Amino acid sequence: MPNAGTKSVKKVVLAYSGGLDTSIILKWLQTTYGCEVVTFTADLGQGEELTPAREKALRAGIKPDNIFIEDLREEFVGIKIIAPWREWTFKGREELLKFARDHQITIAKDKEGEAPFSVDANLLHSSSEGKVLEDPAQEAPGIVYQRTISPMQAPDKATDIRIGFKQGDAVSVDGETLTPANLLAKLNALGHDNGIGRIDLVENRFVGMKSRGVYETPGGTILLAAHRAIESITLDRGAGHLKDELMPRYAELIYNGFWFAPEREMLQALIDKSQELVEGEVRLKLYKGNVIVTGRESPASLYSSTLVTFEDDKGAYDQKDAEGFIKLNALRLRTLGQRRRKLKLD
Repeated sequence: MPNAGTKSVKKVVLAYSGGLDTSIILKWLQTTYGCEVVTFTADLGQGEELTPAREKALRAGIKPDNIFIEDLREEFVGIKIIAPWREWTFKGREELLKFARDHQITIAKDKEGEAPFSVDANLLHSSSEGKVLEDPAQEAPGIVYQRTISPMQAPDKATDIRIGFKQGDAVSVDGETLTPANLLAKLNALGHDNGIGRIDLVENRFVGMKSRGVYETPGGTILLAAHRAIESITLDRGAGHLKDELMPRYAELIYNGFWFAPEREMLQALIDKSQELVEGEVRLKLYKGNVIVTGRESPASLYSSTLVTFEDDKGAYDQKDAEGFIKLNALRLRTLGQRRRKLKLD
């Protein structure tokens, strides 16, 4: 029976993964609100969890027509949800497990101690935290890693790849044009096989606490190195430096959940502008956890071999021009030195 104090709710859409937490949420909604529950599971590239999620929803009494599993790897949908974590009174994992047992919710063995850590995953990355990872002094056990093999176990031979870019977006791998999701999936596989994308860190949560986690981002790590490489020859120095200054702010907004904030949208417009001519191809070697840039080329390149050559430059750059440049930049330093001597500070 629903609690007397709950609002009248007839039907609820639950963002359902099939894991322990959302399985308990499903039953909690049924027992607390007495409402019809519709489960929605988004395929974000998390892998093998989708079929078990459907089966568990059926066992929980959800009508087949009320179970939705959608492929949203290319785009995400927003929807108004109830946030049970902010409403229920469970104090910890043990109370959650008891609720699950009382309502015949299947609990994976690892949730009860065999592999006690929590995992969130999508096509871009996976993050693991909790229990065996809570002590930042202790090395993460091998069972934590799910997206990558150990760099020590990676092949002794490097893997050579090429990534093509257009307006800042990766569009091809080894000359094959791919959709964003398929491209990332391909890079994930390459990253997995070469032990790329592992990071063990202690992060600063928005609410003020520090949290230790293990992240795996194989495809994203490769993309970052390649994108920086193509930017290095297509972005003007001033534009590149400004973008680097703004990126920590942009990342912080997303990390803290402000994707729809106006300041994030303003920064996005600037970033999009910077990427208009970021196009071309980057060559890389993947080797034992490393992403090594070996070449980059672009029809919009700002790199000029005439200007940087150590040979005869045929008048492209006159070294004598540096004399006036040096004097102008040294003017403020000379002024500062004169003041120090005047005030006898040396």
